[in-house]
Amino acid sequence: MVEIGYTLASEEHSPTALVEHAQRAEEAGFDFLSVSDHYHPWVSEQGHSPFVWSTLGGVATATEDIDVGVGVSAPIIRFHPAIYAQAAATAAAMFDDRQFYAGVGTGENLNEHVLGDRWPAHAVRLEMLEEAVDVIRKLWTGREVSHYGSHYTVENAKLFTLPEETPPICVSAYGERAARAAAAVGDGFWSVGPQEVIDVWEDEGGEGPRFCQLQTCVADSEDDAVATAHDKWPNSELPGELSTELATPSLFEQAVEMVSEDDIAEGSIITDPDPQAHIDSIQTAIDAGYDHVYTMQIGDDQSAMIDLYREHVLPAFS
Repeated sequence: MVEIGYTLASEEHSPTALVEHAQRAEEAGFDFLSVSDHYHPWVSEQGHSPFVWSTLGGVATATEDIDVGVGVSAPIIRFHPAIYAQAAATAAAMFDDRQFYAGVGTGENLNEHVLGDRWPAHAVRLEMLEEAVDVIRKLWTGREVSHYGSHYTVENAKLFTLPEETPPICVSAYGERAARAAAAVGDGFWSVGPQEVIDVWEDEGGEGPRFCQLQTCVADSEDDAVATAHDKWPNSELPGELSTELATPSLFEQAVEMVSEDDIAEGSIITDPDPQAHIDSIQTAIDAGYDHVYTMQIGDDQSAMIDLYREHVLPAFS
């Protein structure tokens, strides 16, 4: 069964607004919510970056039935895995009998450098993530844990607040090496990557839910949508590994000077207001093997996308 979700974009909205968006998405009939975890927005024009674990408390109390996942957090530098384990366990407990998905990944320098730690190479971050997942799982047993590893130390730690069911840990991957690691240590898969990435994950024995994010900008016209997306989310068209390596919003603002409105119009963001364009994009992700497909609306006008999906898109997949 395929589930269609809605993105709570922490980089663009205040925590109070995110809680309101969660309520409206649930009322519209979305199956689940995904919320991003950032310390900084990509560019200053986005304007926000609230603490995700506080926001989740508000979402838990303001909604009733909708499932929720963090897509994704990096429990390797800014969050020690023992702290992540407690935060995610508390959030999952607040959602009671709803499904909570713990999305994890190797992070971006944009968020992870803020404590002055060295930004490691990707291969090292993968090693850190694998060890972090092991620590998190040990703590989620409710037993007292001491761990002396290559990257992390935990002494006499025990979590007393735990959800009734352990959340699946869905590991993010955008390349083949990360996909293999995700299959080895995860309970699910999180990506916006190409078909071959999920194929690698499956070939390596990966099992569990498979998440894919799409980006849209629904506006009165396609020209308006392109202009808004170029203003708010030009980072979507940055090439290669820039998104993981640049350290500050100001550096991203320099980098996106190379991104034009034509790049946005021809890129990955869905700017066509025709519902069929959105249906087709979701179907493409489903055909690639994803069973949890969620969409982020760029810009202040979240109602435009929520209303379009309520009336035309969600019924196509019901």
